[in-house]
Amino acid sequence: MITSTKSLPLGPGYEGVRGKKIRYRDAFNSTLRAEMELDPDVFLIGEDISGGFDKDTLEPLDAWGGPFAATKGLIQDFGPERVRDAPISEAGFIGAAIGAALTGLRPVVDVMYFDFITVAYDQLLSNAAKSRYMFAGQTKVPLTLFARSGAGTGHAAQHSESFYSMLAHIPGLKVVVPSDPYSCKGLLAASIRDDDPVFVVNDKKLINLEGFVPDQSYTIQLGKGRYLSRGDDVTLIGMSYTSVVCQEASKILLEDGINAEVIDMLSLSPFDEEIIIESVKKTNRVVIVDEDTPRASMASEFAAIISDKAFDYLDAPVKRVTAPHTPVPYNKNLEEAFMPDANDVVATVKSIVD
Repeated sequence: MITSTKSLPLGPGYEGVRGKKIRYRDAFNSTLRAEMELDPDVFLIGEDISGGFDKDTLEPLDAWGGPFAATKGLIQDFGPERVRDAPISEAGFIGAAIGAALTGLRPVVDVMYFDFITVAYDQLLSNAAKSRYMFAGQTKVPLTLFARSGAGTGHAAQHSESFYSMLAHIPGLKVVVPSDPYSCKGLLAASIRDDDPVFVVNDKKLINLEGFVPDQSYTIQLGKGRYLSRGDDVTLIGMSYTSVVCQEASKILLEDGINAEVIDMLSLSPFDEEIIIESVKKTNRVVIVDEDTPRASMASEFAAIISDKAFDYLDAPVKRVTAPHTPVPYNKNLEEAFMPDANDVVATVKSIVD
């Protein structure tokens, strides 16, 4: 029983809106709580999300909310029927959530680390994404999944991937990549209310990022990007944490007299072609920043779209700044070298700007 709420602009800049500065993780947790209060059909399932029960009273204990505290405290208010701990079987509990979605509920699934989607890839590819199409629109799959991606936090190769392109490749599965607390709240709310399966990718490096979040309930339209800054000399395209990297790079470039326009994609499937083409037609140069490895990545997809639809406006080759085509290293120095940073972006921009 979802009720409509106001859709706010894609980014801060509005006046007269009450709110406060909070962390990304708190915006995520409070949005889960709000959506569960709004709709009794919303429930959570995942590993280690409820914290167990007191052996004497059998009452739910204070949940640690998984390793990232995303669901902390929710079992106390909503109980074990709506906050369900699952066994270590991603294929099993994601499959159960798909079945629940097909029969009228709105499950929200904590997959913990992004790398673990490979264990349940068949469920995502063959069941979640295809059911509505294969049943000729007679069914809906209002399923939301979330997991943490990204290197830079010492979680090693099997807990640090950013291959969201693997999800964006699947027709019927939507993929969103919030980059701050504001977009986290708006995109998560929109995802839970959507009637198709949506995967919310949370970069681990964003979890403690602070930003302004309105108090009111709002959504951000899926499939749209936003401008984080305006400029005339070059377009920087980011997604998730690399949007933060692009903002950092734009400030450094401005000191050198280069005025960069920064685009935050927010959604990777569907994604906003119009904002990319509009910006490139104005700046005539573009650098795409993606923490994923370069082969068959979102950076490659955006580059292809630009080459196809804005080639005549380019004054320099389309450039990509990505991680190398290797697993994420565990050694701290190697891990830092692995990730694209603002200095990499600045150097790449200077190579194409006269």
